[in-house]
Amino acid sequence: MKQFDQTVETCAAHAKRLRWAQNTLSNQFPLTAENLSNIGDVDLAILDQFIVRFSKLQDAMGAKLFPALLDLTYEQGDLTAFIDKLNRLEKLGAIPSTQQWLLLREMRNQFAHDYPDDPELQASLLNKAYKLSKELLSVFEGTLKFAEKYR
Repeated sequence: MKQFDQTVETCAAHAKRLRWAQNTLSNQFPLTAENLSNIGDVDLAILDQFIVRFSKLQDAMGAKLFPALLDLTYEQGDLTAFIDKLNRLEKLGAIPSTQQWLLLREMRNQFAHDYPDDPELQASLLNKAYKLSKELLSVFEGTLKFAEKYR
């Protein structure tokens, strides 16, 4: 239980900062290549915060929260493949969709690539991430509600 609580605290901190960055940047979206090229230093730093917190929340949920949630429900079993864990969580109703989670993970992976010479692609990725960040936060909140049944 303690591990689960610590993991939730970590995820909640990332979620809080992601929400802050989302709200602070809301007037910038949807981004275009032109307005991304002209973005000020403060908004650029907030965009960096948005990217980092999206990535950290997605990563912490997948690597720590989901396994801890399976342990909490006593559903861990012999699931070794991550996809099997996702499918079990979906079947239990802890996450809305395995496919949705894979899309969120792919978005996080795309942040690992930098496209400094292609502001059009950068803007497109950030617009997609901005929409997906709302889903990511929703999945996090849904897992917390789901976990309440087992506490």
